[in-house]
Amino acid sequence: QVQLVESGGGLVQPGGSLRLACAASGSIFVINTMAWYRQAPGKQRELVATISGSGSTNYADSVKGRFTISRDNAKNTVYLQMNSLKPEDTAVYYCYADHRTWDFRKFDYWGQGTQVTVSS
Repeated sequence: QVQLVESGGGLVQPGGSLRLACAASGSIFVINTMAWYRQAPGKQRELVATISGSGSTNYADSVKGRFTISRDNAKNTVYLQMNSLKPEDTAVYYCYADHRTWDFRKFDYWGQGTQVTVSS
């Protein structure tokens, strides 16, 4: 079992910045892709950004140029630096990890979510 714990959410004014972190712990063998998703009230969960084990990144068009995803493999931690925040970025942000066991089985893990509110 792998546990994901997010931190760093909160209330910020439009134009401000926040940095989210997600630390994985437990019986970790190999974590491949890690990602951040978000879900606003009344909307479906959407992909924000992904990062592969080798560091390749992808972003939703709505956050390109404003958000940066990174990871520290030694700490099994993924980060999301969010700049120039807009009210429409308000959502619960979820961390995701693609974990592989020693015998190549794939398991998807999710964090509990952290609230990000952008408001004046």
